[in-house]
Amino acid sequence: MLVLIKISLVVAAFYFIYSRLFQNKDLSFVEFIQNLINYSSFSTNTVVVLVFLSILNWFFEINKWQALVSTVTEILWVEAKSQSLGALTASLFTPNRIGDYGAKAMYYLPQYRKKIMFLNLLGNCTQMGITTIFGTVGLIYFAHHHQPQLNYVGILIWLSGIGIIGLLLVWTFKTTWLNKQANTIYRLFGFVKRISNKIILKVALYSLLRYLIFTFQFYYLLVLFGIDMSYLEAMSAIACMYILSSIIPSIFIFDVIIKGGVAVYLFGLIGVSESIVLSIVTFMWILNFVLPSVIGSYHVLKFKFPKTTS
Repeated sequence: MLVLIKISLVVAAFYFIYSRLFQNKDLSFVEFIQNLINYSSFSTNTVVVLVFLSILNWFFEINKWQALVSTVTEILWVEAKSQSLGALTASLFTPNRIGDYGAKAMYYLPQYRKKIMFLNLLGNCTQMGITTIFGTVGLIYFAHHHQPQLNYVGILIWLSGIGIIGLLLVWTFKTTWLNKQANTIYRLFGFVKRISNKIILKVALYSLLRYLIFTFQFYYLLVLFGIDMSYLEAMSAIACMYILSSIIPSIFIFDVIIKGGVAVYLFGLIGVSESIVLSIVTFMWILNFVLPSVIGSYHVLKFKFPKTTS
């Protein structure tokens, strides 16, 4: 049964990749290849640099996961690599990669799984925090220079609605569900307090390095496609793209489409063609998700449930 599940996950991941590349209505695969040939300055050296940046990106992600898990149990770097890449493949086709939480938890004994999922959340929140800090600065700069026509009233209404719904849920469940989960919540808070400042600083540093790497990678692709703009202008648009695509509420499986749509609008204000922007977003997705997923498929097929100690 486990073998069938593992094969199904790998097949689903590869079908997802195939659908995204060959059934994309916004950018056909043929047009993508033509753009790479006609509008870019790719060479063996530039491809090596791009792939190296992707390897570096995932190297720090694996280091971050190893640091987080060390608060529960010590794991080797190769084990952290197997878990990170395997979970990526298993969750690639899930909405906003929510399946990553469960996939990583499966590598551990049942008594550790809640903490592992919480550590995964902590790592993602740290990454989101870095994105928010740089994205806010970039958004202020970009809005001042390009005056994007954002629906600020709609954003305010949406945020207010989320806040009201959240308060209603807390009020509704505070005497039932919340009381039942109180012990779990207290244990999790106690667990967080026991995480050393050294680990927290490591996780924050790895998140920062990852952000700097993949934003520079996007900028490097802009240069390769011959887009003439200043570094500051390009990075402000890139920062805006990542923060806006992160906070947009979505039930879409294809989160890369969301990034593509946001990027098309923002870079369109600067004068970059839609086709080139979509090509860069697609190439970023191939470099940072497709290639690691191919490696991760091996780890999915090699997965075994942890052995219980007698």
